[in-house]
Amino acid sequence: MKRFWTEVTIDADRVVTLDGRPVRTPGRVPLALPTDALAAAVADEWRAVAETIDPRAMPLTGLANAAIDRVAPDPASFAAGLAAYGESDLLYYRALSPDALIARQQAAWDPWLDWARARYDVHFETTAGVMHRAQPPATLARLGEAVAALDPFRLAGLSPVVTITGSLILALALVEQAGDPDTLWTAANIDEDFQAELWGADSLAVQALANKRRDYDAAVAFLAALRPSG
Repeated sequence: MKRFWTEVTIDADRVVTLDGRPVRTPGRVPLALPTDALAAAVADEWRAVAETIDPRAMPLTGLANAAIDRVAPDPASFAAGLAAYGESDLLYYRALSPDALIARQQAAWDPWLDWARARYDVHFETTAGVMHRAQPPATLARLGEAVAALDPFRLAGLSPVVTITGSLILALALVEQAGDPDTLWTAANIDEDFQAELWGADSLAVQALANKRRDYDAAVAFLAALRPSG
């Protein structure tokens, strides 16, 4: 779709408008944002459109659309889908070798499991290897409650962080501002970084990682824009 508007504004209900007409989600719902910061950021994406709309250059708009169209109609089901990652979190499964990787995983991952234990009063089962290790039902229930307590917009922002990192624990730490985004990103990529140091990274892997980082950064910005100002 080609750009057809001149002016981008935000109305009293934080709906982004194009020449006075509301932007609508793919579900035809007005694009109303919950905070001034997110409304401003989404409006900036529309202002930045040159001749043709490129959804890849408008990630905050995409996440807002998802919050309104996909999450808000049934937030409980969406939250349950994300909470399921707590059954097989990246941080539970440790390398069998070499010792250097084992030590690096411990240094990067154990503090986040410790944080989650203290924050949610839960217990985790870790293991070496990739065979599934069941987690205590009480742990899964408590993590599920933590996810279900989030509103549709925060659930929409949490979703790509969970899927990109493979870790519900790291994603919750990001939402709760328990760690900075770069530290959490590094923790999520311990294995990949270690292998690249040993064998080098091919161009396809580098590009794939860059794409993931772009989506991760967009989710980080989206979640940050949801925080109360002041």
